[in-house]
Amino acid sequence: MKGFFRKNSGTLPLLALILCLFQFFASFAVYFSGKTDVRAVLAALGSLVPAFAGREKGEAREGIGGGTVLDMVISESDAIAALVEEEASLEAASFQAGVLEPESFSKPRLLLYDTYTVRKGDTIGNLAAAFGLNIDTLISVNDVKSTRLLQIGLRLKVPNQDGIFYTVKKGDTLETIAEEYKTAPQAIQIVNELFSDTVKAGAALFIPGGLLDPVNLQEINGDLFSWPIRGYITSPYGYRRSPFTGIRQFHSGLDIGSPQGTPIRAAMSGRVSAAGWDNVLGNYVVITHHSGYRTLYGHMSVIRVKPGAYVGTGDRIGDVGSTGLSTGPHLHFTVYKNGVTVNPRVLMK
Repeated sequence: MKGFFRKNSGTLPLLALILCLFQFFASFAVYFSGKTDVRAVLAALGSLVPAFAGREKGEAREGIGGGTVLDMVISESDAIAALVEEEASLEAASFQAGVLEPESFSKPRLLLYDTYTVRKGDTIGNLAAAFGLNIDTLISVNDVKSTRLLQIGLRLKVPNQDGIFYTVKKGDTLETIAEEYKTAPQAIQIVNELFSDTVKAGAALFIPGGLLDPVNLQEINGDLFSWPIRGYITSPYGYRRSPFTGIRQFHSGLDIGSPQGTPIRAAMSGRVSAAGWDNVLGNYVVITHHSGYRTLYGHMSVIRVKPGAYVGTGDRIGDVGSTGLSTGPHLHFTVYKNGVTVNPRVLMK
């Protein structure tokens, strides 16, 4: 054995260099499979070491186990090349076009219903998922005003397809309605069993695939406004006895108790339309929002915005106080929709 190493002391480093070069090029080829030809790498390796590139398997010096160094190099290269070819085939297959769904799956069909009775723990979201429908569909078909107030025992209509109801307005045509909801006029005709393309104002049409207006959906789900302060409700929206006169009267907003100086933040983005003093509300701010909404914030100790300023949701507009007609530090928060007060609680996240 010692004689072998002395006799081949000049070739052993060369063999080690060959194997290291092969390991490097082979790893590089596998990493960039499909972009590097492994056999080309081996050919290049052979040109670097002519002594091995020109030998046949039988001419190579035998190694331990009956094989040869060249046999090992060639067999490993074949395995790597096969792996590269297999991965290239899989990559090519992934870009092949799939099979089109049957035309009958996407054809418009007559609107039909099942029914379901609401049970304890049910939510519109869970029911929509169970029936394979979107939330907009169940809300529209059943004229749900607030998903938070879904009553046990309520019988829901469950349609056989997604869509919403639309009330035809004066001047509407099937074409304009279809364009608005990105569907085909023929689909609306088939679903609603219309025998002409004429529609009458006031008629309710089911729009296949239609979705509710995002703001309307937020209203119904009760996540339109953020809470303006951290605190607790001391007086809800609706009728109550006045803390000053004892007479039953309507309370137009929420009273939210919180320590003096607590930051008051805009419940939704908008433009400050008024800010000043009122004998009842004390220091107050009014913000005008989209879709006909306004919010009012009363009894502030400090006003931190001016009329005309734009504010984002969560921006600080003032501090909690007890100015005006007040029994202690709190925020009076009112929401108007098209000039009429609504219960803020059902619109707040």
